[in-house]
Amino acid sequence: MTTQEKTITGERADLLQTLGKHRGFLRQTVEGLTDEQAALRTTVSELCLGGLIKHVAGVEERWVRFIVGGAEAMHSDPVDWEGQFRMAEGETLAGLLEAYERVARRTDELVATLPDLDAAHPLPEAPWFEPGASWSARRVLLHIIAETSQHAGHADIIREALDGAKTMG
Repeated sequence: MTTQEKTITGERADLLQTLGKHRGFLRQTVEGLTDEQAALRTTVSELCLGGLIKHVAGVEERWVRFIVGGAEAMHSDPVDWEGQFRMAEGETLAGLLEAYERVARRTDELVATLPDLDAAHPLPEAPWFEPGASWSARRVLLHIIAETSQHAGHADIIREALDGAKTMG
């Protein structure tokens, strides 16, 4: 029986449904856009719609690696801290959405099959984390939901500034 055939209920279903809703809001902000439009900065920030898709996918992917293997696994690949918010030469909106979909499927599969949402790892050392703190898989999933939701709101503002379209209001 595959995860797709298995019915997910309870807390896991709630987490996946909420994450899916906010992923949908984010994806909706780029519907009908060209690559050029997705790469435009419409505010004084460095953010563009394609960059937000790329950033959220990368953040989700790194945190899922954390759930599985802790801080070391999370930081197994270098992060382009500035470039993660912009579309690079040769990147397409379709390609970024496809990569985000792969990450989402991996996350959903993990949530469905993870033996224990209470399993935890120490957080990586960073000024924004309490020294010695650990996060459970559940706490990481809540963080991914918050991150996705926050950036869906950013994307809504950017899209409205781009062409007046409103995806959440």
